[in-house]
Amino acid sequence: MATDYYELLGVSRSATPEEIKRAFRRLARELHPDTGHGDPDAEARFKQVAHAYEVLSDPEKRRRYDTFGPDGVNGTPASDPFGFGGGGLGDVFEAFFGGNPFGGSRRSSGPPRGADLEVVADLDFTEAVFGCEHAVSVRTAVACTACRGTGAADGTEPVTCYECQGTGQVQRIRQSLIGQMVTSSPCARCSGSGQIIANPCRECRGEGRTVEERTYTVDIPAGVDSGSTLRLSGRGAVGARGGAPGDLYVHLRVRPHPRFEREGNELLTSIRLPYTQATLGATIELETLDGLEPIEIPRGTASGTTFRVRGRGVPHLDRGDRGDLLVEVVVDVPTDLSEDEDEIIRRLAELRGEQVAPPPNGLISKLRSAFK
Repeated sequence: MATDYYELLGVSRSATPEEIKRAFRRLARELHPDTGHGDPDAEARFKQVAHAYEVLSDPEKRRRYDTFGPDGVNGTPASDPFGFGGGGLGDVFEAFFGGNPFGGSRRSSGPPRGADLEVVADLDFTEAVFGCEHAVSVRTAVACTACRGTGAADGTEPVTCYECQGTGQVQRIRQSLIGQMVTSSPCARCSGSGQIIANPCRECRGEGRTVEERTYTVDIPAGVDSGSTLRLSGRGAVGARGGAPGDLYVHLRVRPHPRFEREGNELLTSIRLPYTQATLGATIELETLDGLEPIEIPRGTASGTTFRVRGRGVPHLDRGDRGDLLVEVVVDVPTDLSEDEDEIIRRLAELRGEQVAPPPNGLISKLRSAFK
């Protein structure tokens, strides 16, 4: 990915983990299809943002990224700043001169492995919290049924390449200033597959694979969030002529909930209480993701008070227990009082010695007679 990960999230290189998390949550909501922005590139941007967050939210990956850049976290070991995959001096020679003077080769023989694939899965809020089975569809390369993945026409078989003897590599010996060198390179005759197809299959034209739409069922663990990525080993595209399949990476995107907001493994919500219940206390039915639960409201509960309901939050991915549900109270002050209600509250104010505004004109005479 060419774009700087910090720029993708819109944060500085000194950003704290909380700042990185807030930036990702904001972008995830912005790029979600339910926001109706209509941006056709939103899904591709979401994948980039999710990958950037995956790297920068992990302290070790972030350290490697800050030191070595994208190569430090995209398959090249952090201890190998030159990008030769940790193979040592032999690989340095192989990279520059096309071979390893110390003998052997890191390149594997046989048909090449298939490509890895990516797909975005949109989950409901409750699916992410409790886990589910989710179907994802992807267009992918699958083994050709006509030739059973060999690439050879019916009744024929691939033959071993006579140039490389089936290794897919050819070695050449040459003299240099430092002595005799053995170089290895992919066989040009068989393109490194080690086999030659004399009579190609008509269905796949010798590729051994065709493109189809495939649907896979993914087990979503409880507690995932937007930006999480699941890997399905062997569910990517199959390689040509019997090559091993790649992997399928499923990027998760969670739809927002109308009543609950997630903060780590805690859920946040609010309830509106009538003035009378907040003043005198009550037992109410609280809506949770698990259903209705009774909650005790103490006398004199003020607006802004937060109650904690244990074990009704989001499950921890690495543990079986759940976070908590935090409930903020908003006290509703009545604004559409009847004359009787207005009179009762004014009597309460008088008993408490509290000064209030005078009543509307229609109530003055009635109140005067009431207090005589």
